[in-house]
Amino acid sequence: MVQVLIVDDEIHAVEGIRSGVEWRKLGVTGVFAAYNAKQAQEVFEREPIDIMLCDIEMPQATGLELTEWVRNRSPKTETIFLTCHADFKYAKQALQLGSLDYMLKPVPFKELEKVLRKAIEKIGKDSELAEFSQYGRFWFQHQPMLIERFWLDIVTQTIPSDAAAVRRAAADRNIPYADEMSFVPVLISVQRWHKPLTLRDEKILEYALKKTAEEVLLGSRRDGQIFPFGNGRLLAVLAGESHSDIESTLKPLCERYIETCMQYFYCDLSCYLGDTVHGHGMYEMVNRLQVLEKNNVAYNNKVFLSFDLRRQPPANRLPDMEMWGVMLKEGKGENVLEEAARYFEQQLTQDALDANMLHRFYQNFQQMLYYVLQTKGIQAHQLFSDDVSVELAARATRSVTDIEAWMNHAVRKAIEYVSSIEQSQSVIERVKHFIKLNIAKDLSREDIANHVFLNPDYLTRIFKKETGMAVSDYLFQERLKLAQELLTKTDMPISAVASHIGYANFSHFSRMFKKYTDLNPNEYRQLHQ
Repeated sequence: MVQVLIVDDEIHAVEGIRSGVEWRKLGVTGVFAAYNAKQAQEVFEREPIDIMLCDIEMPQATGLELTEWVRNRSPKTETIFLTCHADFKYAKQALQLGSLDYMLKPVPFKELEKVLRKAIEKIGKDSELAEFSQYGRFWFQHQPMLIERFWLDIVTQTIPSDAAAVRRAAADRNIPYADEMSFVPVLISVQRWHKPLTLRDEKILEYALKKTAEEVLLGSRRDGQIFPFGNGRLLAVLAGESHSDIESTLKPLCERYIETCMQYFYCDLSCYLGDTVHGHGMYEMVNRLQVLEKNNVAYNNKVFLSFDLRRQPPANRLPDMEMWGVMLKEGKGENVLEEAARYFEQQLTQDALDANMLHRFYQNFQQMLYYVLQTKGIQAHQLFSDDVSVELAARATRSVTDIEAWMNHAVRKAIEYVSSIEQSQSVIERVKHFIKLNIAKDLSREDIANHVFLNPDYLTRIFKKETGMAVSDYLFQERLKLAQELLTKTDMPISAVASHIGYANFSHFSRMFKKYTDLNPNEYRQLHQ
């Protein structure tokens, strides 16, 4: 849709142009007329005008003055001047005001149509350019997100690892890319935080790690990008460098980044530097870096190069833990921890540790520890059900640092509890206290044993040894005492008394009460109240 305004103080001139031009062929949908500058301004207030045909010499205000107003009010409007004077001064001013053309009256209609067609083509091109410019601003603002998604799709193989597929994907997203471009991936992995963090704290620190990586690794360069890669990791994709440059330039930058993060962000982290690859080789290289990260169980705050993966660790043997089990049974937990630390030191010296070995060590040590606890009648899954134990166990196979933290916690907790069990009186007192606090509940022998982390049969043995009766008999005796006291000292309904001592079935309570007192609850109350 194109709309035209004809401005001339001569009515016949306006009507002549209006009737002499084939507007429909030109694609003009609206033709408006004004006979002075003021009327023209009123039209602009009501209608969007694309082209203005304007006489220069008019009363009140000239066409040049009107054009200056239009330029401020509707800068996209194209202006074509019409005049009876071939005066260069006017032509110069018209051009300075940005008019499209300058025509002398009387204007041949065919010539005017050519100029109108030229104006319409310019409007179309300007519109396309404006649309492209708007898209260009959008692309520039969102380019980092588009590029981030591009690389994530490559390393997850949403985009196949094929040069043509990568090229097409880049073109579809308007990302500047060529097959000969090369890149270096850097995987940044947080190994642990050194203080407790809320989820919000962790997100804030992860953002800080990203911004610091951009500052240290990229600096003023614009040929790289760093983005989150899941599980507290970042992935940097940098412009390709030679192998020597990676070692001499990029590695020191990563070392400086690690030092900064250690100092300010309460964490250990390591960086894994890839080789230079083309875009379609990125998936394989990032996979290699993730394998390198997984197998780094020995070192903290270190930079690794991708060729470190090519050197396989020497064959290693797990320690014989049978003797460690004997030492634990004898209460020598610190000796076991010293032996384990010595083993890991030897493996580090030989560079013989990887994720698989650490996992097998963890399984064997846990099995040995749980067996020792079982021989003591202690239920390990109950003893280690607290949040701290669960968290340390979950992290144990991530690194030597983590598995040593778990072993120290688990062994010391086990030794401490075994010591308390061997002083059985303290366990018996805890059982009695638990029964007293929970006497109104439907307690089972298993519930009581779980509270002290013991096997039910083992608890029964040591309880009977100390008290002369089974746990279940003691529980009933305590319930009976409380029932007798409530019957004689309160007016509580008998059903309420039964419920208060853990009997939901009133008839069962009455039968058991009579069995041990030779009186039903009502008779007992009448006799003793």
